[in-house]
Amino acid sequence: MKLLLTSGGLINKSIANALFDMVGKKPENTSLVFIPTASNVEVGDKGWFIDDLINLKKQNFKSIDIADISAVLEKIWRPKMEEADILFFEGGNTYYLMEWLNKSGLTWLLPKLLETKVYVGSSAGSMITNPDLALKISQVVYGEDFDKTEDMPGLNYVNFYFLPHLNSPHFLKLREENIREAVKGMTRKVYALDDQSALKVINGNVEIISEGQYLELN
Repeated sequence: MKLLLTSGGLINKSIANALFDMVGKKPENTSLVFIPTASNVEVGDKGWFIDDLINLKKQNFKSIDIADISAVLEKIWRPKMEEADILFFEGGNTYYLMEWLNKSGLTWLLPKLLETKVYVGSSAGSMITNPDLALKISQVVYGEDFDKTEDMPGLNYVNFYFLPHLNSPHFLKLREENIREAVKGMTRKVYALDDQSALKVINGNVEIISEGQYLELN
């Protein structure tokens, strides 16, 4: 299984190069399907969402399709995913995205798709690959999901936790001291990456791709 876990998508050349190395094709021969579902419930300015699409457009893909698994039936989104080389899961709300992966049935279809495709996550799209959605961390350092009372299982594609947006001005608690406090008692490794960094994961082997800052804890 090939995963590229990012905080902000294809935000720099190093991350983009890592992706095309994983795909094994030139950009102009590569197709991508963009899954925007996690962003549906986010309110306020969507400049970050637009920036992610612009960064994808800059890569000169053969094609970029869009498939919102909460808005259309499986008979519409499934062929799009089967035909693409890359499945790009956009950021937003992790719980909402994971709920729709389960409702739509994509959770159980994904392992088969990822035998031949590359999974790219941006922010929430990366976090759902964790063993679970780490409610304590979400509440403490992201200031989100206060209406939730228990963890939800993630896709469990990795044996660590990925935390996006390290040192971001938009998430003021995402600083090393707060993160260390939030992960106390956790035994699994935790990677906290800024928007200029990503994890390249191939069959469980992890490589850090970074033009910025990151932390490895535990």
